[in-house]
Amino acid sequence: MPLTLNQLERHLFRAADVLRGKMDASEFKEYIFGMLFLKRCSDVFQERYDEVVADQVARGESESQAREIANMKNWHRETFYVPEQSRWGFLLNEAHQNVGDYLNKALAGLEEHNASLEGVLEHIDFTKKVGASKLADRKLRELIVHFGTYRLRNEDFEFPDLLGAAYEYLIRDFADSAGKKGGEFYTPRPVVRMMVRLMKPQESHSVYDPCCGSGGMLILSKEYVEEQGHNPRLLGLYGQEAAGSVWSIAKMNMLLHGIPSADLRNEDTLGEPQHVEGGELMRFDRILTNPPFSIAYGPSDKESQKDWHPKFPERFRYGSVPLGAKKADLMFLQHMVSVLKTDGMMGTVMPHGVLFRGGDEKRIRAGMIQDDLIEAVIGLAPNLFYGTGIPAAILVLRAKGAKPAERKGKVLFINADREYYEGRAQNYLLPEHIEKIVHTFDHFADVPGFSAVVSNEQLAENDYNLNIRRYADNAPPPEPQDVRAHLKGGVPVKEIKARRPLFDAHGLDPMELFTARVTPRPDDDYVDFRPEFEAKANLRPAIEGNPGLTAKETALQQGFEGWWTEHGHSIAALANTLESNGSRLSQLREELLASFSAALEPVAILDPYSVRGIIAGFWDQTKNDFRALQARGALGVIDAWRTSITTALEDKQDKSNPLDHKLVAFLLADYVEELEQLQAKKAELDSQIKAAEATPEEDEEADVDEAAEDAPTEDELKAWKKERTRVNKQLKARTASFEAHLNEAVDALDEPAATELLLTILHDDMAAILARYTRAQRQEMIAAFETWWGKYQVTLADIESERDAAAAQLREFLGELGYV
Repeated sequence: MPLTLNQLERHLFRAADVLRGKMDASEFKEYIFGMLFLKRCSDVFQERYDEVVADQVARGESESQAREIANMKNWHRETFYVPEQSRWGFLLNEAHQNVGDYLNKALAGLEEHNASLEGVLEHIDFTKKVGASKLADRKLRELIVHFGTYRLRNEDFEFPDLLGAAYEYLIRDFADSAGKKGGEFYTPRPVVRMMVRLMKPQESHSVYDPCCGSGGMLILSKEYVEEQGHNPRLLGLYGQEAAGSVWSIAKMNMLLHGIPSADLRNEDTLGEPQHVEGGELMRFDRILTNPPFSIAYGPSDKESQKDWHPKFPERFRYGSVPLGAKKADLMFLQHMVSVLKTDGMMGTVMPHGVLFRGGDEKRIRAGMIQDDLIEAVIGLAPNLFYGTGIPAAILVLRAKGAKPAERKGKVLFINADREYYEGRAQNYLLPEHIEKIVHTFDHFADVPGFSAVVSNEQLAENDYNLNIRRYADNAPPPEPQDVRAHLKGGVPVKEIKARRPLFDAHGLDPMELFTARVTPRPDDDYVDFRPEFEAKANLRPAIEGNPGLTAKETALQQGFEGWWTEHGHSIAALANTLESNGSRLSQLREELLASFSAALEPVAILDPYSVRGIIAGFWDQTKNDFRALQARGALGVIDAWRTSITTALEDKQDKSNPLDHKLVAFLLADYVEELEQLQAKKAELDSQIKAAEATPEEDEEADVDEAAEDAPTEDELKAWKKERTRVNKQLKARTASFEAHLNEAVDALDEPAATELLLTILHDDMAAILARYTRAQRQEMIAAFETWWGKYQVTLADIESERDAAAAQLREFLGELGYV
């Protein structure tokens, strides 16, 4: 049974749990990364070692001679050579006392025998003191045993890049745990994905990240090229990172993603840029990065500043901020500009302050604008990044003279700070937000309330201020308030007309919910709600049952079903094509994206960004299932789902309900229904027994005699308890047999049946996403009508009439009491 992503993620989380609480996540993350990397290298080495031994024995060598031959480095050139002290079997058998020393020697041995790992593992010290003590042998031994649970060879994985995907999960989990410190090495992947799509790296390009953190920008650049159906091996990946421990994480990340050729260096980019050829800085086609926000430029103390001289000072041709000033942002930006090829392009995250601050930063900004380097300034939502809640901006620049002719002398401002999904602790970019931003940039479009194209001359007139809201103000207009309608009633027709595009998209004629206003006199500028709407609650069913609306939503559903009928088989055709056609996955992605938009955009219920967001979201959600389908067929996907369910069952700390898994709903519908009936019966009996045995409160004692007449007899209570015992026993027995039922159902499937089931589940997943988008827009319409009801249904005259009636009633009451 292959190792699934869900299994491996749980496995890594449990490994972190061994150390969690003993030290901060920022302190122990290197231990987990190092152990995972060591285990992977050991397992891959052992696989090759066993192959060589078997081959040599078959050639007539003795077992001992074969092992001696297999231990030679020449046999392990395509993987890492793992010396005896670094092999997992050795650690399991020998490392019982002074375990930290064994692990340090294992990492050192791995690094010593593999030149490409020079400096990568040396900083990981398992004997380092944390607080007053170092990690106990018991804890480290527990880690060794835990990591020995699964073998990490390629043949063991659900899909080829499983280990890379799990490593990304681990990095993200540590960023979550590390809070503010997480921002030092991890940029949220939706932001990275958007930046990569803005840059559009091609297979022959060199891509550079001068502040590469864990390497996400480079890895997603490689994935983008792959998704376009091109050869990612032709892509040159380069990065530099100042923090040694983070550089190490990035190196391991690249290796576990199968990108050994990435050229990552460890040094301060501003002081010591490392990518040099022939005495000059290398130039790159694309640069993507998220530099640390507003760190000090150079040393902070005066003494160290005397000896600090950044190499290649010609990089900073537009000016410099003072040494020690916490304004290094534009120094990073100048470095990037200086290493662009003549037709190069770059995208970087920056704090908003660089857009409008004066002094040295203004001079740098002015020089770049005058040289026509800045192509776009994109404002993002607040709280998207780890470590800061402030909003950030994406700056897109091109080398001098490299802008397309139609964009020369202009800058596109995109105000996307309202494009986000609000999470509990952090905000997120959803696929439709990315689509809207990228589409607007690609078309260099001037979209009212979202983007604006501004000339460099206008920027100069505004003193080179790049404040986004100054040019693209996306503040929503204030809710209109019609004084006449407040006084006399009626809904203003002009407000209805203003929302007409929303209603037209959904096929609703809003005037069907209104009637002409005839009192106190006819008035074409105002309408009243139809008289059958006696309360606001009547509006929703009337809108949802509107014939025009239902017809439009039916057309959308039919468009989706027609699209699925035509293209669903393309998903099935992906099965087992990894060896014969590795590019089939990228071809499928392009087919689904293009055809889905073509099928649903003409219906015009949802805007094009939402339509593309639906299919992009579905792809992101399902991509790993597609990888498993390509590697192992439909049965492989179903088997992986089964494994996820059984793994959750075994995990006592897991709070999820395995019955909620989509596979269970389809394979075990009758079983789940029976369980639900037993649970409902048990709850009913619990409630009856609890009510019968309850002791009355003091203020209820007066009703005791009356209640006693309806109370169950002792025999009835005994019967209920007996029945509850029977139901409990039956429920436990049925629950205990869940895994057996699941295995029986999955084992009964053949490949055609598994394919049909997989397509049905994926169809329903996508239909649910489409329904969610449609429901959200329908709710927006309903909210408009409910707002009009709340604003105008009760007039000032109504309020005054109620007031007068209440006052008259009060006077009458006071008169009866003799006070007036």
